[in-house]
Amino acid sequence: MVASLGAGGPARAADRLFRRLLGSPAVYDAFHFDHLRPGTRLALVAERAGVARAAPGVADRLAAELGAEPIELVISVFATGAGVAARLRAAGRCRRSVVFVPDSTAHRMWVHERTDLFLVTSRLGAASVRRYRPDAPVEILAPPLRAEFADPPTRGDARRALGLPDEAEVVLLMGGAWGLGPVVEVAAGLADSGRHVIAVAGRNQALLASLRAAAADRSRLVPVGLTAAVAEAMAAADLVVTTAGMTCHEARAVGRGLVLLDVVPGHGRENLAHELELGAAAVAQAEARSVVSAVDEALASPEMRDPPPTDARAARRRLLEVVGTLVGPGPGAGGSLGPRVRPD
Repeated sequence: MVASLGAGGPARAADRLFRRLLGSPAVYDAFHFDHLRPGTRLALVAERAGVARAAPGVADRLAAELGAEPIELVISVFATGAGVAARLRAAGRCRRSVVFVPDSTAHRMWVHERTDLFLVTSRLGAASVRRYRPDAPVEILAPPLRAEFADPPTRGDARRALGLPDEAEVVLLMGGAWGLGPVVEVAAGLADSGRHVIAVAGRNQALLASLRAAAADRSRLVPVGLTAAVAEAMAAADLVVTTAGMTCHEARAVGRGLVLLDVVPGHGRENLAHELELGAAAVAQAEARSVVSAVDEALASPEMRDPPPTDARAARRRLLEVVGTLVGPGPGAGGSLGPRVRPD
């Protein structure tokens, strides 16, 4: 998201602001639930400023890479991007605009009149879009994932590739790309409880250094930095401990239960509640003792230890099918999509 603001000061400032908000849950919750969700004047002003800053750079880059002709289709996957795409469509730079909402619910900044189709992952998501635009065209579909989640390795093959014992209990611990939450304390606690722990630090180099220090006298703790081999790590694990978000969809595609850390305020709390409602998931306090206890209970539960995997390959096909219905003549050259909601 912040990359669309351009290099240099604006991107760094937005990055620092977002991190600071995440570090102040009460402030972030207040902004999310009291401003973003209802779409107050403050939220609208902030959204318009972000779109106004990002749109020219996005338009210039699209023109440089794809030429001056209008783009057939733009798919946005974050709220500011949805606003930018709506502006591009209004300016004639794209013929169709699709918004994919990866969170369980959409807040006001996701929803624009010039969006041709909203893709959501549940009826909850569809209802949240319709809160702001009752006639919105909506499709419900499982989120598309990278190809490796459609065909992950077996548990045994993944463990051999990572040098993990076949018969051990293995937990994958992830705190997102920023390594949110008490990852070091939880990783150490899980390793001290007798589990092998793959602890992913993401882009957080300070966290990776701390994990390596904790692993110096814990042979069961395996620190990992930013990695593309997430499907392999999930396949090697018996359980995934993480924050609520796209990682949960990936774990479900591999067929792994979830212990969720309540460390992301705002939309993170909404995502967490939805994941619990879906099943094969538990929530723990963001402290080592609570997580170890939750892992104990989860590994004793057949539902948590071996949930049926979701069909990631079908989800990819469904996305192409739905989006393919929009590719063609621009607005006015055919029938209207009309409001619709389809089940998964």
